[in-house]
Amino acid sequence: MSWFRPKAYGYGATPSHWKGWVAVAAFLAVEAALAWALLGGSEDPVPGRLLAFLAVSAGLVAIFVRVSKVRTDGDWRWRWGGRNRHG
Repeated sequence: MSWFRPKAYGYGATPSHWKGWVAVAAFLAVEAALAWALLGGSEDPVPGRLLAFLAVSAGLVAIFVRVSKVRTDGDWRWRWGGRNRHG
């Protein structure tokens, strides 16, 4: 069973199973914890901590996108809602 289905409009996928929703919630929780750990304690983030947050966050996004693509029932491509763009 797939966790995601292709979006009707635009590019990407949307959760279609409870496991997809859990994956989204887990991703958001990890991102929030990372932001709090690296950026939450100071009023003006240290540039090194900000760069570390951005680097780790980019890696997490890449992993999440890969998992989403593997668990999607169908391909990821631009969609116009099932209608021809010009009609």
